[in-house]
Amino acid sequence: MRQLLALLITGATLFALDVGSPLPSVTLQDDEGGRVDGTAFKSDMLRDKVHVIFYVDPDEKNLNNALSDALKEEAFDRSTYGSVAIVNMDATWLPNMAIESSLEKKQKKFPDTIYVKDLQKVLVKRWEIADDDSDIIILDKSGKVIYLHEGRLDETQIESAIDLIKEYM
Repeated sequence: MRQLLALLITGATLFALDVGSPLPSVTLQDDEGGRVDGTAFKSDMLRDKVHVIFYVDPDEKNLNNALSDALKEEAFDRSTYGSVAIVNMDATWLPNMAIESSLEKKQKKFPDTIYVKDLQKVLVKRWEIADDDSDIIILDKSGKVIYLHEGRLDETQIESAIDLIKEYM
């Protein structure tokens, strides 16, 4: 039932990721990117909590602010909920130095969110997610994909995504 609900919520997408399947394992480090603190990012670490992943082109960084705001309002228990912001650094003309500075400030302001840099569109290629856009991926506690969306979410989609998070928490 949960998978059917997630499929209905998601609608048609261009993802190679499949709802109900584990998130494919990826490591970003060194020239490919990594966490803002300089350590490697391993997608396998996204377990034991429901995680929301924002994969964003810096030029589209505000596209899903309504979802971010709604998630903040929920004030989910961080022992069962996590958020990840992955920036597609290769999708913009903005200099990496400026983006990195902004991400460092955000990491200090929101220490519970994991901030990650994808310097070479690694996740666009390996997960086959949309480039130059805002992608939303929600994982259950085992690391399975339960929700996918490309582009701006409307109010109904935001409510459905939050209901799904609550159901899986």
